[in-house]
Amino acid sequence: MDRNEKLSSALDVQVQRINSSTVELCWQPKERKPTVSICSGIRRKDRMQKVFVDESSNGFVKISGLDPATRHYYHVVDEDGSRLLTAERRVPLEGAVNFRDIGGYKTVDNREVKWGKVFRADGLARLTEQDHQALAQIGIERVFDFRTPAEVAEAPDKLPEDGSIVHINLPVTHGKFDFVDAMTRLKKGDSSWLTPDFMVNGYIRNIEDYAGGWGEVINCIADSNAPALVFHCTGGKDRTGTCAALILLMLGVDEETVVKDHQLSNDYIAGMLSGIYKLIASYGVEPDKLIPYLTAPLDCIHALIDHIRNNYGSASDYLAQKAGVEKETQALLKEKLLR
Repeated sequence: MDRNEKLSSALDVQVQRINSSTVELCWQPKERKPTVSICSGIRRKDRMQKVFVDESSNGFVKISGLDPATRHYYHVVDEDGSRLLTAERRVPLEGAVNFRDIGGYKTVDNREVKWGKVFRADGLARLTEQDHQALAQIGIERVFDFRTPAEVAEAPDKLPEDGSIVHINLPVTHGKFDFVDAMTRLKKGDSSWLTPDFMVNGYIRNIEDYAGGWGEVINCIADSNAPALVFHCTGGKDRTGTCAALILLMLGVDEETVVKDHQLSNDYIAGMLSGIYKLIASYGVEPDKLIPYLTAPLDCIHALIDHIRNNYGSASDYLAQKAGVEKETQALLKEKLLR
């Protein structure tokens, strides 16, 4: 066991944002007295600076004065010199609320998904110049967009005009029709399509009908030399959640953690929902009817995992059998994305 693994098993460190320039690092067990160092930039070992040496705090420390436009990583160093790299999961952007890193999760064989390699997101149509700088610092060079052509036309991704980020559209229709069509129906007062099994069926259809798209993303991760990539849809919860779940399960992250990652969307999009519900109400539709459609339903991610297990055995077998991600490629991915 190397020094990173030693600390990883000893400390559980979480990063929580307090405001635009302040984060709080919390760890368990609280009685441990680690030091904290900060680094930033594309390469996670760049610009190392010790920002805090804990002598008395009870399991947490605040770090202030951070540049809001810079992606920060944190080294937590134990008294014996063992080191853990961690980061804030959600990337604070002005134009996206559900842009986040899938790194930092532990696997069942005590490895860890590397931070800063693969990101998942909601729509990128409202990105600002400051957001473009943040994406450049992260190292994003490729965007996979799961929205349909109608969704893309309605709200095209606002990416840098210099072509530094390549946009690849892999349309996935979640359910019988896309988000644009759904909103058109709602404006007409039609919510009859949102039956109790609409969302669950959509997740299963994602698995059965769009395996090639998931496979293209995952094979690209294996083949690409780009520092990082992101995949997204409109809300960053269903189609995006399907792809994230497949990657994490294939890497060996346990099902409970995959479910928790899926449910994080509900935390990150919560601030937008009141405005959306008011808009829906203006169409003459009871907003409560659309909660499953506008959130990340717990029963859907459970149904997806159960479907994969019952019909393919594992996410690894599904990807090999149906999505064109060979076992050799999966082994390469594990070496590339795990530490």
